[in-house]
Amino acid sequence: MSAFVAASRPITGRFVLICLVLFFGMIIGVNIVMVKFALETLPGVEVDSPYTASLAYGNEIEAARGQSGRGWKVSAHVERDAAGDAAVRVEARDRNGNPIAGLTFTGRLERPADRRADRPVELVRAGGVLYRGKVAELAPGLWDLVLEGEAGGQRMFLSKNRLVLK
Repeated sequence: MSAFVAASRPITGRFVLICLVLFFGMIIGVNIVMVKFALETLPGVEVDSPYTASLAYGNEIEAARGQSGRGWKVSAHVERDAAGDAAVRVEARDRNGNPIAGLTFTGRLERPADRRADRPVELVRAGGVLYRGKVAELAPGLWDLVLEGEAGGQRMFLSKNRLVLK
């Protein structure tokens, strides 16, 4: 019969210290990598300065009341073709159905989750109540269409609508 004798080394303070340093070093390293990836992929902010946005909130309420009082009827349609280009069509009428004089529209297609993918839309008056714009190579998915109408250097209309492009 042969006996199996295991040669074991005693656990010393140096061995425990090395194990603890390696364990916590690995945890800290993984945390640093995860924080780096999180900050690069999604900034997580809706506005640059929440304090400034809160101060402007009262002005936004007054502008919304003024816009509602004008009774304008503004409709928008976005259609994406097979090449990935999106055509934006906006119709703007006053409460009586007539074209709104002196109004210029600007637009943006915004990604709800990533502001870095936002795309401006140049809207050009196409006669009467119609404005048209085009965005090249627009990715499919969830978008917000933000329309702003200005007259005399003052914003008269603001609209934000969520849409899904296929």
